[in-house]
Amino acid sequence: MDKNKTISRRDFFKRMGAAGIASAGLAACGGRQENPSSLTGQLGDMTYRTHPHNGNRVSLLGYGCMRWPMMPNPDGEGEVIDQEAVNRLVDYALAHGVNYFDTAPPYVRGLSETATGIALSRHPRNSYYIATKMSNHHLARTGLRGKALYDASLEMYHHSFEALQTDYLDYYLLHNVGGETGMPFLRQRFFESGVLDFLLEERKAGRIRNLGFSYHGDVKVFDYLLSLHDEIRWDFVQIQLNYVDYRHASGMNFNAEYLYAELEKRGIPAVVMEPLLGGRLASLQDYLNARLKQRRPSESVASWAFRFSGTFPGVLTVLSGMTYIEHLQDNLRTYSPLDPCTEDELALLEDTAQEMLRYPSVPCTTCEYCMPCPYGINIPGIFSHYNKCINEGNVPSSSRDEDYRKARRAFLVGYDRSVPRLRQASYCIGCNQCTPHCPQSIKIPDELHRIDRFVEQLKQGTL
Repeated sequence: MDKNKTISRRDFFKRMGAAGIASAGLAACGGRQENPSSLTGQLGDMTYRTHPHNGNRVSLLGYGCMRWPMMPNPDGEGEVIDQEAVNRLVDYALAHGVNYFDTAPPYVRGLSETATGIALSRHPRNSYYIATKMSNHHLARTGLRGKALYDASLEMYHHSFEALQTDYLDYYLLHNVGGETGMPFLRQRFFESGVLDFLLEERKAGRIRNLGFSYHGDVKVFDYLLSLHDEIRWDFVQIQLNYVDYRHASGMNFNAEYLYAELEKRGIPAVVMEPLLGGRLASLQDYLNARLKQRRPSESVASWAFRFSGTFPGVLTVLSGMTYIEHLQDNLRTYSPLDPCTEDELALLEDTAQEMLRYPSVPCTTCEYCMPCPYGINIPGIFSHYNKCINEGNVPSSSRDEDYRKARRAFLVGYDRSVPRLRQASYCIGCNQCTPHCPQSIKIPDELHRIDRFVEQLKQGTL
């Protein structure tokens, strides 16, 4: 398939199956109000998708465990995961039909697996599926190779079992393939080290029930791994799929239209990450929000993104990093049950994506792989504030703009409130230690310097 070829609108809707998709690959289906803070009205049943090869009945809403709520460390400086809050979120999710929980060794500064394991172990093991990852890209970056990388990777692997309090893993992924140098880095991590051979043996032994990979970056890596499907038999693949990245992926990421089609023709279920594009699709520019709200007044703007991702019949589950109960409740409404996007709605979302491309936002998903910065800069916080101001129309292009004073104040006051002075972009020295870690291939120092110049122009009134 030509990766650069775009299908026609008619073929696109045919592939999506728009109106009839609700029955495709679904078990019992799983509604939604404007106010996400309370579950008013009666929720329907959660929408489930059945894995075509193993029969697992997986909730269409999956819990991404990379953004667990934090609290001040009672024993000293910094923050720790608020375990009681995590337990409440997990209990609520399970009670409302969510049964897929995705974590990884580096998530939440290395604390996610343990917190997730504590919360889930309070429930019957057969009531949920655990997904975690071989995140040895962090190890390989230090220069480990061969036997040394193999030994360190196995230590990570065995620690996941201990932290998650389980003797088997339902879904296990080669984490973040395609980044760094692409194929050479993939070979270093999984082939030359022997780690992939080990994981395949673990699947045979039943300690891994399903083996897949999560993809960001060089599409040659994605294509190469799929070329091994007849030999390896990938059980699932995790891709970034939302209505912007479907045809307009940025940086090294590749259009999800191609990625999904390649999985679909091989019968490999897709697990979706970043359905909200790091929160950027939760609230758009005011006039774009208004267009979506006009169509579905009682539903959140974010629900459109989740409905888009869930509409594809080959999607097994859609991950969402839900820090607060309001996020969880809102997503439950969307998938209890799913109301698939119609042809007109898909066309509206494609037009929305094209409109978004007109504004120079930073394609940051707040994954925090770039953190911690050795100089204390809050990289995700800076990008989040900048993108939020773009969406709200508070990034003036000139001091002659009609609402310049209002926008200037909103940007500067909001900047100081959301990012402490000593953690702002002005302190970036351009060491570039962050850039190799970014799955979105953002040139982080360049963007920080650009934002800092803009801030100084606002402060000096020289815009």
